Amino acid sequence: MKIVVLDGYTENPGDLSWSGFEELGEFTVYDRTPEELTAERIGDADVILTNKVAVTEEIMDACPGIRYIGVLATGYNVVDTEAAKKRGIIVTNIPTYGTDTVGQFAIAMLLEICHHIGYHDRTVHKGKWENCRDWCYWDYPLIELAGKTIGIVGFGRIGQATGRIAAALNMRVTAYDAYPNESGKRLAEYVDLDRLYAESDVIALHCPLFPSTKEMISRETIGKMKDGVIIINNSRGGLIAEQDLADALNSGKVYAAGLDVVSTEPIRKDNPLLGARNCLITPHMSWGTKESRKRLMDIAVDNLKQFIEGAPVNVVNG
Repeated sequence: MKIVVLDGYTENPGDLSWSGFEELGEFTVYDRTPEELTAERIGDADVILTNKVAVTEEIMDACPGIRYIGVLATGYNVVDTEAAKKRGIIVTNIPTYGTDTVGQFAIAMLLEICHHIGYHDRTVHKGKWENCRDWCYWDYPLIELAGKTIGIVGFGRIGQATGRIAAALNMRVTAYDAYPNESGKRLAEYVDLDRLYAESDVIALHCPLFPSTKEMISRETIGKMKDGVIIINNSRGGLIAEQDLADALNSGKVYAAGLDVVSTEPIRKDNPLLGARNCLITPHMSWGTKESRKRLMDIAVDNLKQFIEGAPVNVVNG
């Protein structure tokens, strides 16, 4: 069995082992694959592993030996799953590897907004404190979270992980989800979206990007929010109408935003959020702890083993 990884660097920049795959067949890994080389690098391989390299119907036609496509991520829109299904190709994903890591990152962004720790560290190293007339200073308002309300949109595994940390900070946790469950009810009060917008001091997005959620944060919905609300999004960039959020940040209606995702990635230089006030943007890195990536690797190997044994799991085009 020939196994090819098309873009392995993001998952494993050198601190993990590919040995689990090496034991399963003839194994080749490419750090990155440009679009024009995708078919050539797949060649007559049976198994393709990809993170963000697109595997289209045209690629499948050019590489008829493909039997299995493993996506090294939760989102699988890089694969034409219907075309794969027509050809009997199994497509799998990794659904649950980053729950705690992504929840931790959401709260880390919130805490950075509340205290601007990185900024103040830089000012100290530049000499501002040693030359300060007072024994301490701060250049941004400092915000205490205890007693404030966080509204979490999308209260599945990751949303609940964020909620548990917020509750430990003595925040009131409310949530909106299309499918409330018992573990969620023990942690938060489920409310409708309008109430969540109206009551929340902090809004955290942990929901999928569907037509119904596309640009759910817009001029209209921001108008329903408290003045000075904080918005956190490390789910999907398309959940936010970016010009509307930039306008709200610049006007002060939204105090701050912490974003690990944007609508087009990598970010484009004309993205309006790059010039917005009090907008923290990180490069889609919430998932990237070594621990999280190790879980991803282990699940990906197990997915392929289960396929080889005739009992595939985490199939997205079944």
